[in-house]
Amino acid sequence: MNERMLRWWTALGGLGGSLLITLTVASASGATFSPMVGVQGPDGYYDSRGLVFPLIPTAATVLALCLLRWWPYLLVAGGLISTAIVWPAMLPDSTTLPFYYLPSAAFPLLAVGVLGAAQSLLTNRAVALGVAVTGLGTGAVLAGGALVRMIAEEPYQAGPGLTLRWAGLLTAGLAAVGPALWMLRHGDRAATGPVEGGFWSWRHLRFVIAAGLAAFVVLPVALFPTEHLARLLGVSGYSLTYGNEKAAILGVVTLVLVAVCATLTGLWGLTGALTAATVQVAAAYPLIIAHQTLAAAGPARLIGVVAGVAVGIAAVANRWRIAVTATLAVGTALAMFILEEGTGGAPQRLATDQRVVPAFLMLVLAVATVTAVFGATAHVLAPRGAVPAALGPIAAVLTVAGVPALEVIRIRRGAPPQDVPSAMGSLSTPAVLMLVAAAAIAGLGIAHHLAGRWAERRRAEQIRREAAAAERDRLARPIHDGVLQVLALVQREGGTELAALAGEQEVALRTLLSGAATPADPRADVDLRAALTALATPRIEVSTPAGAVLLPAGRAAELLAAVRAALDNVGRHAGPEARTWILLEDEQDGVRVTVRDDGAGFGPHRLDEAAAGGRLGVAQSMRGRIADLGGTTEIYSRPGQGTEVEFHVPR
Repeated sequence: MNERMLRWWTALGGLGGSLLITLTVASASGATFSPMVGVQGPDGYYDSRGLVFPLIPTAATVLALCLLRWWPYLLVAGGLISTAIVWPAMLPDSTTLPFYYLPSAAFPLLAVGVLGAAQSLLTNRAVALGVAVTGLGTGAVLAGGALVRMIAEEPYQAGPGLTLRWAGLLTAGLAAVGPALWMLRHGDRAATGPVEGGFWSWRHLRFVIAAGLAAFVVLPVALFPTEHLARLLGVSGYSLTYGNEKAAILGVVTLVLVAVCATLTGLWGLTGALTAATVQVAAAYPLIIAHQTLAAAGPARLIGVVAGVAVGIAAVANRWRIAVTATLAVGTALAMFILEEGTGGAPQRLATDQRVVPAFLMLVLAVATVTAVFGATAHVLAPRGAVPAALGPIAAVLTVAGVPALEVIRIRRGAPPQDVPSAMGSLSTPAVLMLVAAAAIAGLGIAHHLAGRWAERRRAEQIRREAAAAERDRLARPIHDGVLQVLALVQREGGTELAALAGEQEVALRTLLSGAATPADPRADVDLRAALTALATPRIEVSTPAGAVLLPAGRAAELLAAVRAALDNVGRHAGPEARTWILLEDEQDGVRVTVRDDGAGFGPHRLDEAAAGGRLGVAQSMRGRIADLGGTTEIYSRPGQGTEVEFHVPR
């Protein structure tokens, strides 16, 4: 399969999943990773028999992360569930319970599937496509939110026209996922990241556990009774029931618990999730103001979201993505400060005065910043395999908890608790959070760059050490074959040959150390048969084919040196009466030389003991030489039954 084409089909599958996310978010409420009780508590929403339904998104999230390798199937499953969501969405009075809870099952499958496609692209070094798919998935949620508001404000749109639009969106999404489903029908290992180990190893399983706990922790916190919380705080239950204080308190508690769960993903995963959640929380209030202001401007909200997604993707689809994203976040924060001052500290005046242009620009900037931050963060998290978990369930739940946690800051002194627009306060707090997000993404980028440089240095050092070890082995072979063998001969025999041999080895050693030797052309073919025949003695019998056995000179020299090392071992260890046979075989893909003797032989652990004692004749002069040629060395021996050494060298 062409790798480049696979990347494009994977990106197309991510686009199709994004369309399905837009459909799911727009056609029904409750599309989230966490239980739909939110953080306001269960008052008036659930009884003890209905607690099973809030667990649906948690179960779907865990299932999706466990099946991450099959992300195209997740997108198809989420799309098929979306078909059941569409029909009641087009019926204004449909409140059937199963349809109400289907989005909570479809959304986690689709969101994790899109992020799995992004992780696959980033793992395969298709960085631009990977960050673009991440941005599309994020923008799809924002686009769906814009469509929800448009439909809610114009209910007359429900009918045949809406049916056709939903059906077209569903068909386009499933059609875009189809090619990726076919090509990756056996799974996509790259979707789990480049981390070593199987999926069920702790390095991968920790992401599933962290995301599952983060999605679940909202439920027990939200179900904490209001009267118990009021008793703990020493206040009246009335003040918590009708105000925003309880939501803020539970939001803070949820933030702490989810952050603790996110530590399972490691420091990178935790920091990435916090960065993504911070930018979403910072953009929440500006987006609300923009949507309210553009309510009467027709499709301006949807156009603004699409434009913002395009700007955000353009910001991260280049090599300067971190710097551009941080700059974009700082620019958005400055725009918020300007609007805050321009409206006299009351940004709600944009909606009351129908200031469309400032609201549209703020919408574009906010969406672009969120999209860019998600894409840039995905690029940083991809080498750790944390994109689906950190930017999916964990970041989403942190956002769900972070928005109400800001209510305490936003509430003005003296403002009625139930007056939500007044309670929203100003844009100064979101602007400060946007600056925090800018600093966070810049810090992530710098840390990622430094980590990459350190990893490159470690790899370079490892390569240097391996090269030095290989060079030592190469130099040790001729020293072993020459100088050490002469010394062994002197120790065994001495005699008149000592001076001549010592002189020859001195010259050879000096030549080796100085590097002045000029070897013959290693590519020229030589007759290996003739070279081996020259080794024959009364105690060494050589058998060769009738015709010439040609081998490049460099390879032949190394093979002959290994054979001589084997013969030297026979002379030293096999016994004075041992006989030796050398057999040369000319094979189609290489040559095979067997050196066999009828000497004393040795036990199974003798070679390991020799290597541990510094005697490296077998390890370096024989195995090392042949291994460098891409060949193999086999040694067979038993005490009292001789030894057989077999060399195979490919041509």
